Amino acid sequence: RTSRSTGLTYYLNIYTKESQWDMPTEPAKKEVTSSGPNEVRCSHLLVKHSGSRRPSSWREEKITRSKEEAREILEDYRKQIENGASLDELAQKYSDCSSAKRGGDLGLFGRGQMQKPFEEAAFSLKV
Repeated sequence: RTSRSTGLTYYLNIYTKESQWDMPTEPAKKEVTSSGPNEVRCSHLLVKHSGSRRPSSWREEKITRSKEEAREILEDYRKQIENGASLDELAQKYSDCSSAKRGGDLGLFGRGQMQKPFEEAAFSLKV
């Protein structure tokens, strides 16, 4: 990468997000701490409600459903998944997140990149 302030090349460890001016002597390695991995990969199916931070999505310009209605919808999706439905297919069809195009796949992310409650849940799940 090139520094915007100095115009000089610097090197960024994509796992730790640490940068350095000197070229690394070995490839970056994913760190695993005693508290678990530094990155996780998640998929989700987001159902927004009128009280959401941004009550709109790629599917609906203005979301008017209540929080209770959103929970009922999610509960129905959960039951469908438990009965063999595909999260990927449900997310593509119904998720209010732009990740719907990828079947709800959020890809790899590290700590501090998502909202705290979501991050805590994602990093505490057993695979």
